Amino acid sequence: MDTTPDPRRWWGLAAIGLAQLMVVLDMTIVNIAMPTAQADLGISDADRQWIITAYTLAFGGLLLLGGRMGDVFGRKRIMIIGLAGFAAASAFGGLSQTFAMLIIARALQGMFAALLAPAALSMLNVTFTEPRERARALGVYGAIAGGGAAIGLMLGGLLTQYVDWRWTLTVNVPIAVVAIIGTVMFLHDHSTHGIHAKLDVPGAVLATGGLLAIVYGLSEAEQDGWTSTLVLSMFAIGAVLLAAFILVERRTPHALLPLHLMRDRNRAGALLTVGLTQIGMFGVFLFLTYYLQGVQDFSPMKTGFAFLPMVLGMMSGAVGISARLLPRVGPRRLMLPGMLIAASALAFLTQIQVDSSYWLHIFPGLVALGLGMGMTFMPSMATATGGVRGTDAGVVSATLNTTQQVGGSIGIALLNTVAATATANWIADNAATTPAEMAQAAVHGFTTAMWISVSAVLLAALTAAILINVRPTHGRGSTPVAHATGVPANDQAVAVTAASHEGGPAEMRP
Repeated sequence: MDTTPDPRRWWGLAAIGLAQLMVVLDMTIVNIAMPTAQADLGISDADRQWIITAYTLAFGGLLLLGGRMGDVFGRKRIMIIGLAGFAAASAFGGLSQTFAMLIIARALQGMFAALLAPAALSMLNVTFTEPRERARALGVYGAIAGGGAAIGLMLGGLLTQYVDWRWTLTVNVPIAVVAIIGTVMFLHDHSTHGIHAKLDVPGAVLATGGLLAIVYGLSEAEQDGWTSTLVLSMFAIGAVLLAAFILVERRTPHALLPLHLMRDRNRAGALLTVGLTQIGMFGVFLFLTYYLQGVQDFSPMKTGFAFLPMVLGMMSGAVGISARLLPRVGPRRLMLPGMLIAASALAFLTQIQVDSSYWLHIFPGLVALGLGMGMTFMPSMATATGGVRGTDAGVVSATLNTTQQVGGSIGIALLNTVAATATANWIADNAATTPAEMAQAAVHGFTTAMWISVSAVLLAALTAAILINVRPTHGRGSTPVAHATGVPANDQAVAVTAASHEGGPAEMRP
């Protein structure tokens, strides 16, 4: 069998990167456009949250099913369907004339993103077979995954201010067209040897229902309170459904999520790290966006570009540092300093005041935060998705994306609640009535909540220090790894990192 790497694989990475960028962009690009869209469509303050929640509910709830569909029906096929569907849903959203049309479009975007995101990451895993190349590819992917949210804020500001808020949705159409062309020309499916063309329908229903219930409960916690009947009921229903899901997965031969994949301490540690660090990232996007526009009176475009230093720092951390050093030093030696840098940056940002200078009090924190997160995301993704058979690549990629989504949802709900409570208490304690006092109260709420982000990132660092013990892959060849683990030659792409695990994942041992 010819094992020569496809010379067009780097063009394929460009298609994968565009697909991931489109998914991540939609997490934030609509945020800055929300005030304009709300006024244009006559959306109430109580309902405006659904512009975001409709997307996150569908995305987070369907990711595991989307990942397994890629494994069963072919990742390239599912990736193309996801791209085409996402483009169509975006066009529909851009044409929305009512609140209902916009919400339907956002939910459809989330559904197709759940197909697209795991397919894109698993295509990367089976396309790049050499450890150093895979590290570089994951570095690019990690920079896009981490920095894409900030790019969305910048692009959202530009489009909203100078074109029309509808283009924050419609812009996905040309991106998707280019990504589809690249996928067709430069990517190809690898063998799915061992996969039966059968989906775990009970598992899909239970997992999707459980995740939907939990994410819905989190989205309502800000408005109704953490102890409200609705929120507690959603959490209880979600917990019961997910517990039933685990029981079903232990007994079905076609499991949606093979539980043996989660027994590897390195993978578990990487997934927990990703989920916890999302709290820090979402806290910055959420609060600094409101701070810059509401307190500092920045325009939408200026607000978006204010996040550019974090994007540059993230790209430097992911591509300039992690991609180069990961095969030599292993993930833990990158993740730990990365998270400590990020936590320090978040602590620095808690010191902002109403009249703080952007260049003195915000710019340094954003640069350091981006650098630290870039050093964290790329090795976390490599560890979470490494050492699995190609036939399970999609579901592991979906699990990673689900962790990111659920972590972000928890962050938004938790931080919003803390910020709102701190703001209300400050107003009550200081009898605030003037605009200046209200601005001070809002900043107090933001900075108080951001200490939760600091704690979450420090907890992520502790988790990585305890659980992750991956050895560097420098100097190891892919062929011996494939033979040592018993993985078919066609699945070497995702098996090459298996030898870096101490003892190896349970499913990869001879």
